[in-house]
Amino acid sequence: MNTKRFSRVGLFRLSLLAIVVGVVTGFGAVAFRALIGLFHNLAFLKLFSFAYDASAFTPPSPWGPLVILVPVVGGLIVTFLIVNFAPEARGHGVPEVMDAIYYNNGLIRPVVALIKSLASTLSIGTGAAVGREGPIIQIGAALGSTFGQLIQMAPWQRITLVAAGAGAGIAATFNTPIGGVMFAIELLMPELSARTFLPVALATGVATFVGRIFFGIHLAFAIPATLLTSQQPATLAAVLLFALLGALIGIAGTAFIRGLSLAEVVFEKIKNPYLRNIVGMLVLGVQALKPLGFSLVLLVPDRKFRQSGLLLSKQLGNGPPLRGIALGFQ
Repeated sequence: MNTKRFSRVGLFRLSLLAIVVGVVTGFGAVAFRALIGLFHNLAFLKLFSFAYDASAFTPPSPWGPLVILVPVVGGLIVTFLIVNFAPEARGHGVPEVMDAIYYNNGLIRPVVALIKSLASTLSIGTGAAVGREGPIIQIGAALGSTFGQLIQMAPWQRITLVAAGAGAGIAATFNTPIGGVMFAIELLMPELSARTFLPVALATGVATFVGRIFFGIHLAFAIPATLLTSQQPATLAAVLLFALLGALIGIAGTAFIRGLSLAEVVFEKIKNPYLRNIVGMLVLGVQALKPLGFSLVLLVPDRKFRQSGLLLSKQLGNGPPLRGIALGFQ
């Protein structure tokens, strides 16, 4: 029988701690994005600058064909950090946080926040095919767990702070306070009640406020204004197109998950972690030599795009703008 006693942490104190977690995670998200810009500009453009727009294409690199080695070098540094300092920081981020919640009472080593920050910013900045979502979730969760370990409390309260930190990371990075709360509720909170929901909501709200101070109040991803000003109701054809799009995305998501799992199994057969990263990052780097990358474009007249709310315009060389639904990556 477990007779370990925990200090009494009421809802008010837990909420105050969640606010602190939100503030710290918000500033952590700001630093996280700044480091991505710094490493990206240093690695690809040889510029010391924190300015980086993820929605804009990077100019041609002064490295020329040697640009294929940028992800390789970045991957080797990341491997060194993970192998020697925090092996649990390896992975996508979300599964590791869920494992800590459901199997380790929300305990995450504080060093994970630091190593995951450095490794992820290096990885993303040097061109690895990863996003900010998983890393900032694990970073925020590690910060929440750290506060939960500094102050003795019940495991469910520490888990609440872990979920609050993860949700705050999402909220600050992508300006999505509701999205951060819903993410924490859907995946990370074993219990949903007033005593767990309130701290998470406070943390995500505060983190969003911190993020908006530095990133602005605009959307994380730019949407053409014409798509937001239409007063016409969607037609039946547009609704059917949305349904078709949802089905296609579901199939694509399933294929992506299975393909990712298969790739992990294949690369795990390379026992040396450094060689494993060299092979994987070299394959990624070679793709940078392709001027336009890979894309599958379904051409549809502009009028139908406006009705269905989908419009993508990209200038290819000196030719006319190409409008369509782009599947893949550029």
